[in-house]
Amino acid sequence: MKIDDWLLNNTFHHEVFWDLLGLIKAKEEKGLKISLCIPTLNEEKTIGKEVVLFNSELKKRYPLLDEIAVIDSGSADRTREVAASFGADVYLASEILPEMGNKPGKGENLWKAIYQLKGDIICYVDADIKNIHPRFVYGLVAPLIFRDEIKYVKAFYDRPLAYSHNIRPSGGGRVTEILVRPLFSLFFPELAAIIQPLSGEYAVRREVLENIPFPIGYGVETTHLIDVYRKWGLGAIGQTDLDQRVHRNQPVEALGRMSFGILQSFFKRLDENCKAGKESEMSTLYRNFHAHHRHFKQVTKEIVEEERPPMISIPAYRRKYGLPES
Repeated sequence: MKIDDWLLNNTFHHEVFWDLLGLIKAKEEKGLKISLCIPTLNEEKTIGKEVVLFNSELKKRYPLLDEIAVIDSGSADRTREVAASFGADVYLASEILPEMGNKPGKGENLWKAIYQLKGDIICYVDADIKNIHPRFVYGLVAPLIFRDEIKYVKAFYDRPLAYSHNIRPSGGGRVTEILVRPLFSLFFPELAAIIQPLSGEYAVRREVLENIPFPIGYGVETTHLIDVYRKWGLGAIGQTDLDQRVHRNQPVEALGRMSFGILQSFFKRLDENCKAGKESEMSTLYRNFHAHHRHFKQVTKEIVEEERPPMISIPAYRRKYGLPES
């Protein structure tokens, strides 16, 4: 599929899907169930607003969602209590598939949601969105309902930053523009047409999610796109313009750690003959420097971007969903 054709046919705006009653009718005609997953870690300030909005607008008023679930990494604040009080199903990631152990990272929550949730389509939405709106769900699931050939839909938006109680009109997506888009341009040029490859909001068919591996950390969004592209082609991916997303500003040091994890996952997907080198030769020690007056200190952090296997290979998952033993 040519990039221009893909941009024309697989790029949407949320306003196209304003008819929620029509969307629900199409969903019911196809017998689809839709789950919303909100991965959390210490998000008590914003999680309540998100759950209230989605529960009132997309489950009660317009029954598009069949379940709203919070998958929590072990928050030290009241995230789980707040989410449950407003009607979300709340799960600790460590208690899902306990025989598989527990690993830190957002990707771990997303992976375990495949086992825990029942939807034919799972929509992932981050928990820190300050301007939350129903479009963050219906804008992503609608292309999957109306277009059978589309399997994975990413969000894109303007990303002003919440900073010191004010809003900067731009500045989001720094890792995308400095790291991921150049990598895609070099190695997977068609994927460079995806406007926000690192967006935390996307909707995916179960048969896709259960058949791809999941990095447990920062690399999950990047590798999803590569794996879906390789297995199903560019035509299986869509993207929806959600206008604007207001979120917290990440410090540069955190962006460096994020980039380091993404690079590990990215290199794992390069062919062995690529000049980038083999995975086994890559260091997992992230280095940066702290300066105090004229004294400089190297600070290191071990970042190992482990991956969970495709969920369909897990015996407990196959038993739960009635699949034959492999």
